[in-house]
Amino acid sequence: MTAQQKPQLHEDWIDSYALRIVRNLQDAGFETYLVGGCVRDLLVGIHPKDFDIATSAHPNQVRKKVPNAYVIGRRFKLVLVKRGDQQFEVATFRRNVTQEELAEQGDDTIEGDNYFGTVQEDAVRRDFTCNAVFYDPGAHKLIDYCGGIQDIENRVLRMIGDPKERFIEDPIRILRAIRLSHKLHFSIESSMRAAIADCSGELKKSVLPRRREEWLKFMRLKEPHLAFMELFDLHILEQILPGLQSVFVNPAKMETFELHMARINIAGIDKNDPTELFAAFMMGFMKAQYGEDPWNHDELANDAKLAYFMREEMGIFKQEAAVFFKALHVMQGLHRIEQYSRKGERRQAAFVMNEAFPLAMKLAIMDFSLSPAQMLFWNQQLEKFSRSGAFARAKHEETHH
Repeated sequence: MTAQQKPQLHEDWIDSYALRIVRNLQDAGFETYLVGGCVRDLLVGIHPKDFDIATSAHPNQVRKKVPNAYVIGRRFKLVLVKRGDQQFEVATFRRNVTQEELAEQGDDTIEGDNYFGTVQEDAVRRDFTCNAVFYDPGAHKLIDYCGGIQDIENRVLRMIGDPKERFIEDPIRILRAIRLSHKLHFSIESSMRAAIADCSGELKKSVLPRRREEWLKFMRLKEPHLAFMELFDLHILEQILPGLQSVFVNPAKMETFELHMARINIAGIDKNDPTELFAAFMMGFMKAQYGEDPWNHDELANDAKLAYFMREEMGIFKQEAAVFFKALHVMQGLHRIEQYSRKGERRQAAFVMNEAFPLAMKLAIMDFSLSPAQMLFWNQQLEKFSRSGAFARAKHEETHH
């Protein structure tokens, strides 16, 4: 397999652990497939991050047949299989519950999502047609009950069922639709686009932790600024991110925000680290909202409006916000090389080995606020103290004085 080859639906591109789990369950007599994002991504030439598995085996049967498998969830039971630092979700085929069955259940809806069904019943419960394609790696066979393969070929994102009903059922699907259309470069099918506009207010009913997860996924896109722009165009920002809406209604502010978001990739921001992603986002937001001038950091740290935006609209945790403000503080010090050079080695080490120093450097790259000479200076300092163990000595002295 050459490095130039694009990912494709072939064993070379499928995680070997995922293949083994599928084979394990198939050998035990259970109908089992890879499903969802991993199949979709390989069909469009993207290397998947996760491999989800769907099976006719019930959760406890999976647990007995697959080593290191744990049943999780109360309402929606599924199995997590751990392999090293990876984990795989194995879900039993489910079907829609009838009104009669719901009535029989009475108030106890805990089991409401544990009505197991066939692969076909499972397919029609999924959100978009492109996510409802199953793949049997043993037989090299695709299974498609919803026209997903055709839609993938046509690069169209289409809802399974009535888009309006499905958005009301779960408003987070609105954000997923927009994010996936940008990730896959698919166009949103017209009746679904109309339903997004009609149902955008429903997003207010969604819970913050799920929106937070979507914001992180938006920021992992190659061009996150374009996805946020579309949220603005579809009147979604005004519903759930009014703080960002106030940036987008001003063309100059919007441009500043977009420029910074477009630089996330060059700044070396770790896209698997929510703290770094939110810091990069907030850097763009604050440059747009508060201008380029040096900010009053104490004022910002105590700004109730800013705190509300970070906590209640973006879902940023207290600890993540604290690291971000610390990095902003370190950034100020990066411009004071002369002052830094006059300090003793112990204090220099403490500054360079500060936990927020690497993030401050990345934000400075994103902001173009340091010259190449300054960047070189700080990288040399970092190398010097990392290599010499001066920081460990500095800490040791602090503890023993």
